[in-house]
Amino acid sequence: MVIGTIADTLTRSVENVTDTVTGAFFDPVIRIGVTGLARSGKTVFLTSLIANLLDRGRMPGLLAAADGRIQAAYLQPQPDDTIPRFEYEDHLAALTARVPHWPDSTRNISELRLSLRVRPSGLLAGIQGPRTVHLDIIDYPGEWLLDLALMDKSYSEWSQDTLSRLGNRASAADFLALAGSEDSMQVLDETRARRLAQSFTAYLDAARQDGFSDLTPGRFLLPGELSGSPVLTFAPLPVREGAPRKSLWREMDRRYEAYKSQVVRPFFRTHFARLDRQIVLVDALGAIHKGPAAIEDLRRTLADLLLAFRPGRNAFLSQLLRGKRVEKILFAATKADHLHHSQHGRLTAIMEALIRDARDRARFAGTDTQAMSLASLRATVEETMQHQGRTLDCVRGTLLDTGREAAFYPGDLPEDPMQLLGPARAGADTWLDQDYRIMDFAPAPLSLKPGVGPPHIRLDRAAQFLIGDRL
Repeated sequence: MVIGTIADTLTRSVENVTDTVTGAFFDPVIRIGVTGLARSGKTVFLTSLIANLLDRGRMPGLLAAADGRIQAAYLQPQPDDTIPRFEYEDHLAALTARVPHWPDSTRNISELRLSLRVRPSGLLAGIQGPRTVHLDIIDYPGEWLLDLALMDKSYSEWSQDTLSRLGNRASAADFLALAGSEDSMQVLDETRARRLAQSFTAYLDAARQDGFSDLTPGRFLLPGELSGSPVLTFAPLPVREGAPRKSLWREMDRRYEAYKSQVVRPFFRTHFARLDRQIVLVDALGAIHKGPAAIEDLRRTLADLLLAFRPGRNAFLSQLLRGKRVEKILFAATKADHLHHSQHGRLTAIMEALIRDARDRARFAGTDTQAMSLASLRATVEETMQHQGRTLDCVRGTLLDTGREAAFYPGDLPEDPMQLLGPARAGADTWLDQDYRIMDFAPAPLSLKPGVGPPHIRLDRAAQFLIGDRL
């Protein structure tokens, strides 16, 4: 473990020096990590972002585009030959087909390089010619990012934290019954261990469907080639002190540590530690629709993420990011097109409140964090309707399950976010004042003019926050 940590530190030191030299003598590179929590629409975000950077007619909030200083944008082969390419063309074809459909969600890591030819501004405009800025966009499942919070937790701590959250969740009943019936002091039986891991994985899948966000370990839901391996054959168990060697408890502890060292650490060392900017997409509306428990779980998950991001608090991350840090982190509530624009400010305020406590406690040194609401691809139009003497601000779109076009009123979000976060923290079962609803809309047919990307909401402002200062 110590030798591995020293090797990680030396490797990162060499890579940081290399990155610095490369940035000084060659075209600058901005490495952007794009991830999202469950059902946040990450693939659509990335596809729309690339399309709107290639054709910038809808990007007035990106100042370099508004000023006409981005002279050209083009895709190039990514520099990492061992990482799959993000299938941008296939995803865009799905969204722009005659009968459009949502592309498949992210199942693994992928990458794309987008290069921008930018004319300098200010005093340098008359001295220097255009320069090329490379955007290396790394797309990875949000479940993997959540594993960052595990790195400073022991198996006992993780088990205790996880089991304490599962007590009131109906979807966890089968797993809790199975885990409670196990005598973890007994000698490991592989069949029992596998049954526990499968039951816990089934709970995680059900929890994702119920709108919960804390879905660690992330590879349990996206195992890939690790499916069935011992490194994914563990589960949280009630804490037992003094468990003997070769017992179920000790083996679960060992496999948990192996998961961190052999699965989580290599990912963060190879990919995450090289990021300059990070965006985390969040389906906050979906959590609101699911109820107070889902909102509280989302708040705690984001708090764990933000605190884990801070070098110094997270010993693993401090070692990994020695000499480098993630400069900007954007937390974006997606699907803003499911609301009338009059409520977008309230959604942004809720997103800001969800991360505020953790951001204040983290006290980032040099890392800029921001929250906003956006829609990567606008699938609805706004409409005002009269209903029982009330004026309702609605959205109209094509329902995903029926294909029928319908106007929809989701309910009014509160002006004060604490009207949601307060009851959620207090353990309320339902919202007392409102019934917040959300519908699944199909993408609207697109007819794009030359030089104009897909319609969106505030995607240009997200791009300005992430890369504007480097253009």
